[in-house]
Amino acid sequence: MTTRRKKIYEGKAKILYEGPEPGTLIQYFKDDATAFNAQKKAVLEGKGVINNRISEFVMTKLNAIGVHNHFIKRLNHREQLIKEVEIIPLEVICRNIAAGSLSKRLGLEEGTPLPRSIIEFCYKNDELGDPLVAEEHITAFNWATTQDIDDIMATTLRVNDFLSGMFSGVGITLVDFKIEFGRIWEGDFSRIILADEISPDSCRLWDSVTNEKLDKDRFRRDMGDVIESYAEVARRLGIMKDMPTVIQGGLH
Repeated sequence: MTTRRKKIYEGKAKILYEGPEPGTLIQYFKDDATAFNAQKKAVLEGKGVINNRISEFVMTKLNAIGVHNHFIKRLNHREQLIKEVEIIPLEVICRNIAAGSLSKRLGLEEGTPLPRSIIEFCYKNDELGDPLVAEEHITAFNWATTQDIDDIMATTLRVNDFLSGMFSGVGITLVDFKIEFGRIWEGDFSRIILADEISPDSCRLWDSVTNEKLDKDRFRRDMGDVIESYAEVARRLGIMKDMPTVIQGGLH
C-alpha cells in the first residue's frame, strides 16, 4: 500500500488530504503556530495532537445536539476523517466579551462584557489580512445568500450557547471564537454545515476565576506555556487521559 496521499490544501495549522472515498477528506493537524497573519511563526510540539482531540470532542457533542458538521471520526493522534465541503469564504466570529481586535477597533477595555453576543464576518483571505465585511458585501459578491447568512448566524448562536455552557462547567469563560462553514451538496440541493475546527487555536478561553488565558493569545503575546495551557483545557474537558503518554508525561 502506498503512503503517498494527494494533498488538497495546506493551511497555517492543518493539511487536507484526499479521503478514502468520494466526498471525504483527511484533516491533519500540524504543530505549526502562526499569528498576525503568519508574520509570527513557531512549531509547538504536541499542539496538533491536542487540537485534534479537543476538536473531535466538541464536534462530536455538537453533532449529538443536531448542529451538523464535517466531522466523521478521528483516525489517529493527528488526523480525522471529515466530509468534503465547499468552504464559504467567511470567518464567522462570535464575541461575548471584548478582546483582541474588537477592543482595539472600538476602544473597549479587554475583558468588558458585551451587551449581547456579537457576530462579525471576515472575508477569508490571508493576503488581505481577513478584512471585516458586512452582509452587503457577502450578498453582493455572492459568497452567501441572505438565507444562508440567517442560517449561519442561528447556528453560530447555538454553538455559542453550547460552548459557553460546556466551558463554564469546567471553570473556563468563552470570550470569543471563530468558526467556518461549508456547503455540502445532495443532488441539486445544498445545505450549510459547520467545518474547520474548534480548539484553543480558534477560541479565546480564560480561566473563570483568575482570567488566565488558556488559548492562542499566549503565543500571540509571548506569554509562554502555550502547550501547557492547551493541555489544561483538554484536562478540564476530561480528554487528557486519552493523549499519547509523551504529551501526558511532558506536561504537568
